[in-house]
Amino acid sequence: MSGTSTSQEFDIVIVGGAMAGATLALGLANLNHSLSKPLSIAVIEAHQADDSHPGFDARSIAIAHGSIFALTQLGIWPALKHLGTPINDIHVSDRGHFGMTELNAKPLELDALGQVVELAKVGSVLFEQLQQANIKLFCPAKLNQLLPKTDAHYLTLDDGTTISAKLLVAADGANSVVRQQLNQTAEQIDFGQSAIVANVETDKPHHNWAYERFTETGPLALLPMSHVNGQASEASARMSLVWALAPEQAAHLAQVSDAEFLQQLQSAFGYRVGQFTQVGKRVTYPLTLTTMPRPIYHRCVFVGNAAQTLHPIAGQGFNLGLRDVVGLIEVIKAAQQSGSSSVSEQSTFDVGSSAIVHQYLAARQQDRDSTISNIEFLVRGFSNQYWPLVAGRSVGLRLLSWLPPLKRPVAEIAMGWR
Repeated sequence: MSGTSTSQEFDIVIVGGAMAGATLALGLANLNHSLSKPLSIAVIEAHQADDSHPGFDARSIAIAHGSIFALTQLGIWPALKHLGTPINDIHVSDRGHFGMTELNAKPLELDALGQVVELAKVGSVLFEQLQQANIKLFCPAKLNQLLPKTDAHYLTLDDGTTISAKLLVAADGANSVVRQQLNQTAEQIDFGQSAIVANVETDKPHHNWAYERFTETGPLALLPMSHVNGQASEASARMSLVWALAPEQAAHLAQVSDAEFLQQLQSAFGYRVGQFTQVGKRVTYPLTLTTMPRPIYHRCVFVGNAAQTLHPIAGQGFNLGLRDVVGLIEVIKAAQQSGSSSVSEQSTFDVGSSAIVHQYLAARQQDRDSTISNIEFLVRGFSNQYWPLVAGRSVGLRLLSWLPPLKRPVAEIAMGWR
């Protein structure tokens, strides 16, 4: 639906309704049930939820165990659970070297280390929930102009609608329009890599294994998926591929025949999952690390890819963004509850106050900094053929295999436990 009235006032306006924005809006709507004074929420989203939506395209992502718990607490995971394919085991290897290890759910007494979901399918469910919740959804709609003032942000949409927000949340991705309108800068590191993303099929079942293989050009990851009909197969498997390459290699392999691509993939990965038999549509994109040093502004916070866009190594992008979402909800909940002792305090609660914005910044700083630093370390350490680094990472991977107690802290980080 698209808004037509003007000068609508909201406590919170979220620009961007993909994974981060939709989960935030639904989490806040769920929080409203426990608040003495519910917050008015609006979402501005430029695209309908389908395969062409840039945030809900044909890619798959791994949602870590800790993120599953968070989504359950937000009341969102029950509607998505049927879309997930569990990751029971993860195999990590270094191509051409002796380093390899495994992470397994069973020793950790878990049903799964995480779940793989297809973004297009998730998008349909989340949009349906947005439409059913007590949330004003402006879609399709784009932000044309943003005017920050002392008491609120004033937004003009592409159809002329004007709305105001006590708190503005930018969840509009790596090329955030909100960030541009507010003239906020982001730091960027170019890793000199591009990723090829595609779905592939093998001639053996995956048995819910995921794979991270470090190659000379960067990491190559395979995630287990269900078949198109949602059922597992004993004769074949569908897997989601993310393959980091030099930009010119990625551009070349995006254009070659399916047979040549599968041959090159087989050579890079090996036969641990059997023979690659089919490949779907191939998409390439540059791999960079984009971060805002301070993902806040006057009455505005940035979450998910608008705050930081990570290299896909270790699959931490959405999981870090979800922790942004949970962190913001927790800060708002604590502030609202601390100010609910009297009717007068309730009526003057300002969700966009400087105190709340800076509490969000403080709550997220350590997790953001450590995750971003770890990702940069992994990319540089495992995309480098300098022999001392090769030897060091091979020994490190082998130590994880030889000394199982070392695996638990590594697994906890991978599963989003903080």
